[in-house]
Amino acid sequence: MAQQFDHLTAITAELLHLSDDLRIREVQSERWVHYPRAKAALAAMDRLAAHPRTTRMPSLAIYGDSGMGKTMLMKKFCEDHPPLVDPRKGIERQQVLSIQLAGKPGERQLFAQILHALGVNQGLRAGAVDMQFTVVRLLKAIGLQVLVIDEVHNILAGTAREQRIVLNTLRYLSNELRLSLVCFGVADAREAISGDAQLARRFDEMTLTRWSSTPAFEELMISILRNLPLREPSVLTARIFRLMNDLAIAAIENGVERITDGAVDQWQPMFSAEAAFA
Repeated sequence: MAQQFDHLTAITAELLHLSDDLRIREVQSERWVHYPRAKAALAAMDRLAAHPRTTRMPSLAIYGDSGMGKTMLMKKFCEDHPPLVDPRKGIERQQVLSIQLAGKPGERQLFAQILHALGVNQGLRAGAVDMQFTVVRLLKAIGLQVLVIDEVHNILAGTAREQRIVLNTLRYLSNELRLSLVCFGVADAREAISGDAQLARRFDEMTLTRWSSTPAFEELMISILRNLPLREPSVLTARIFRLMNDLAIAAIENGVERITDGAVDQWQPMFSAEAAFA
C-alpha cells in the first residue's frame, strides 16, 4: 500500500485501511515530526547524554514561545532514552529524567518533583535535607546523566532568595552527580538561569523562533503532511500551519481526502476568541 501513496510515509500509508473514525483518532493523537530544527535540538541533547562525566558538565537551555514544540522535543528525547535494567546488577539504569517546575519554587519543591518523577513518595513531613540525601542517593543509583527541566521560567515566581536557592540546588546536583541539565522555557527562562552566573556559564542556548515562510517552514509542512493519513496529496499554503489537524479531520469526514486552499479559506475555529473570553 505504501507504494500507492507515495505522498505519505510508509507507516502513515498503512493507516489508510482504518475506518474514518480511527483515522481521525490518529490525526488527533500526538505524533513526532522530523524537521531540521528539531533534529538539531535532539542532536545537541544526545551529545549531552553521551558526554563523559567531568567536573563541570555542559548544559543546554532551549527557549521558545508557547506552542513552538518544546514539550514534544522533551518527550521525544526522553522516549529515545528510556530506563533500562542492568542485567549484571539487576538494577534499573536511567540516563534521562524529566521534571516540570510547577507551583512556588523552592529547594524542597524541587526535590519533591524529582522524587515524584522517580515514583518515590517521601512523605509530607520530610525535611529538605532528608529529601536531598534521598535524591542524590537515588540519582547515583540509577546513573542519571541528564536532568531535563520543563517550565524553568517558573523560577521567577519566587522571591530573589528563593530563586537563588533553586539555582544553587541545581548547580549542586550538577556538581555532585556530574550530570548535565537541559532546561526548557519561554524567553523569561534566560533571566531565570542568569541569576546564578556560575551555572549560566555552563549553558549553551538554542531558541525555537516563530515560524515564517522559509524553506525550513516548507520542509516542516511537508513532514506534517506525510504523517496525515489522507488518500490524496494536499495542496497547501503556509497559512494553515495551526489548522492542520482540524482540516485533516474535515477532509476525512467529507470524503475529499485532501486539504486544499479552499478548505483553508472556509475554515472556522471551533471556539471563537470573543466567546472564550466574553
